[in-house]
Amino acid sequence: MKKQKIICVVGPTASGKTALGIALAKHFDGEVISADSMQIYCDMHIASAAPDIAETQGIPHHMVEFLPYGSSFTVADYVKAARERIAEVASRGKMPIIVGGTGLYINSLVNNVEFTEQKTDYKLRTRITEEFDRVGGAEMLERLRKIDPMAAQKLHENDKRRIIRAFEIYESTGNTKSFNDEQSVKNQSPYAVCIIGITYRDREKLYDRINNRVDIMLQNGLLAEARSAFDKNLGGGAVQAIGHKEFFDCFRGEISLDEAVENLKRSTRRYAKRQLTWFNKDRRVNWIYKDETDDAESISIKIAEREEMYG
Repeated sequence: MKKQKIICVVGPTASGKTALGIALAKHFDGEVISADSMQIYCDMHIASAAPDIAETQGIPHHMVEFLPYGSSFTVADYVKAARERIAEVASRGKMPIIVGGTGLYINSLVNNVEFTEQKTDYKLRTRITEEFDRVGGAEMLERLRKIDPMAAQKLHENDKRRIIRAFEIYESTGNTKSFNDEQSVKNQSPYAVCIIGITYRDREKLYDRINNRVDIMLQNGLLAEARSAFDKNLGGGAVQAIGHKEFFDCFRGEISLDEAVENLKRSTRRYAKRQLTWFNKDRRVNWIYKDETDDAESISIKIAEREEMYG
């Protein structure tokens, strides 16, 4: 089977992925498919840094601002939709360019992770959550270690959501999460992937960009956007994303606006650090450091032109 070539542009927030993706799309006659878990939502245009018409420079962008704010959207939903968009773009003779910083989205897509349909048992989840709250994360992680040591090894006792999920999978299916993960990647990926990462070698320069971007977002109306989200009082979905929730305590009168802004900057810096940790584990990523070159676009194009870079 001949694999479909795709280019992925990854990296931390505020590193310049959008501009790089557009440059690659122009050179390779491509279209951009977003892999950003915030940009999928409407009413988050400023907080998610979704590109506007001027920024896209005529390059079609898919899977951007297409879901209502409070909607749920899983990794499985993303992979299914992204596969469909890739097929559509390729059918027009265009190069699919996947651009985003949501590592789980990209990893699941390019590694051909297969997701099994499994309805959430809310009674089971509630029971496990109550047990977690009663005995604590350390005890629950120790229990998980006895039934699924591979999963437990990757988790911290404070990772409540993933510990609970591991127990949910075991109690509802009889299989461990580790077993299910192994089964999910049995089939070979249909994609030949070139992954380009963009960041800064000097982490402080990246953090400065993040801080400056938050300031620009505030000038562009981020506070009003967050207030609108707060007033809608919707649960799930985008409400949990970085960008709006940091202001909610301010709107309740519990903290000052300055504190809320600093919380947002800190949360975004921490998120960038987690993104780098994720992508640094993938040896397929070809890193470009913006503080070491003035020509990241040309370097990226040269990388993507080489056939041996597609694996």
